[in-house]
This record gives sequence, structure tokens and C-alpha cells, in this order.
Amino acid sequence: MNNFILIFFFLALGLILQRVKQFPTNVYKILNKIVIYFCLPAITLYHIPKIKWSSELLFPIGAGWITFLLACIFFHFLGKRLGWSNKLIGCLILTAGLSNSSFLGYPIIEALFGKKGLETAVLVDQPGTFVVVSTLGVFVAAFYSKGSPDTFSIIKKILFFPPFITFVVAILMNVFQYDLDSNIQSALLKIGSFVTPLALLSVGLQLTFDRKSQHWRFLRLGLFFKLILVPFVILVLYVFILKQHSEVIKITLMETAMAPMITGAILASTYGLKPKLSSMMIGFGIPISFVTLAFWYFICSFI
Repeated sequence: MNNFILIFFFLALGLILQRVKQFPTNVYKILNKIVIYFCLPAITLYHIPKIKWSSELLFPIGAGWITFLLACIFFHFLGKRLGWSNKLIGCLILTAGLSNSSFLGYPIIEALFGKKGLETAVLVDQPGTFVVVSTLGVFVAAFYSKGSPDTFSIIKKILFFPPFITFVVAILMNVFQYDLDSNIQSALLKIGSFVTPLALLSVGLQLTFDRKSQHWRFLRLGLFFKLILVPFVILVLYVFILKQHSEVIKITLMETAMAPMITGAILASTYGLKPKLSSMMIGFGIPISFVTLAFWYFICSFI
């Protein structure tokens, strides 16, 4: 419940500060950089070294990768066919292709499936969604932020992207079974805890409700893809094709049905990929997802 209160509190705070004339309008750019350069690397260094790998993890881990690749294919080809700008395509991929599998996902999964369900939720989030945003997410952001993408500059951006650097370091720590001192881990956990409030505040500062905005139809399409189409594909693939019916599959399905990932929206905004639309995907996606999640939980009862 505390997580839900925080979500709406910081979104509302951002909306209120928009209307304070003395408040600097571009402060969200600073918040985005703090999230990208400090908070996300801290989360990576804390969680990745602790993951225990096995073949049983493929279903929950694979869901995040499948979701993102599906978004890449769907929005790239649809966008090119309809003449969308690269920035619009990139924005929709980053927001509709990534699930809010931790801050929103963890409390919902715990409420529906108990503490045991969190083990699966962490697998969907950390080696799944979070690794995707730190690797493929950066590639997409760099690729679509340029009118004429330059391969060298894209690779350079990925290699020097702080969360990616720390991801590589964390993977090496995992391989060699090394973890940091407990005091350092505690500090990393505290730094990482600022991701959600800062990111939501940034979203609130950019969120607008202009009825004449050209973004509304793209918002509807993005949320339909994220909240309806993606979990449907996972349902068909995992349950009907691969014949999986365990509770792990139910939790994985629910995680893919979560609202768009806040970090994905921040990444899109940082790279100039339709910041207003990326904020709308979060601001409207979170409350709408509570309705669609109820529908998918009902479907899970038949799995």
C-alpha cells in the first residue's frame, strides 16, 4: 500500500510544481540524470551479483526480453509503414516494451501470490526487464534519437552508459561469486531507493492533459500494446504453445501486464524521444493498469 501512495504522491507533487512560477521548469532533466547516472547503477551492483542462474529461470527471465523484442518489431514496422518519426517509434518501444515489474510489480505480486511469489517477480525484473533496459533499451534510445543513426556513436553511447558499465561489472562479480562489503551494499540500497520518487516526480513535472494533443492516439495504441496485447502473447506462447501451467507462469504473465516501466520513460525523455508522450504513458498507464490487471488475474485462475 505504501508503494501505491508514493506513486500518486510524487506524480501529484510534480503536477503541482508545474504550476509554481518560481519553480525551474527544466529541473526534470537534472532528476533524470540523477536516476540514470547514480540510482540505476546502484540497483545493478546490489542485485545482479546475488542472482543464482538455472534453466528453470528461463520463463520468467525470457518474458522481459520477449516483450521488448515484440515492441521493437511491432512499432518499428508499423511506424515506418505509417510514416512516424524515429523519435516517436523509439518512445513507444521504450515505454510500451518495458514493464514496471519492480516498484509496481513487487507489491501487487506479493498481495496476490504471497511472499513466495516475489522470488519469481525478482527474476522477471532483475535479469529480465532491468537488464533489457540497460542494454537493448540504451541501444534503442541511441538509435532512434538520431535522424541518421551512426553505428559507432551508438556503440559508444552504450559502452559509456553508466548502468551498462555497472551491469558488466555486476555480471563479472556474479561469475566470480564476489559481492561487496555489507556497508557498501547498504549504501547502494539507499541510493537505489531514490529511483522511484525522483523518476515519478520527473514524470509529474512533464505530464500534461492537453485535450488537443497529438499524442492521445499514440497513448491509446501504446497502452493497448502494453496492457492487453503483450500479456495475451505471453499467455498464448507459455500456456497454449509451451504447455506451462505453474504458478511461476501466472506470476510471469501478471508481471508482463504491469504498467510501463518508469525507467524506460526516463530513458526516452533523456534522449529526447517525445518526453511528453513518455510521461503520459506512465501517468495514465499506472491507474489504467489496475483495471486491466484485475482482468488478467481473473484469466490466471483458469491457467
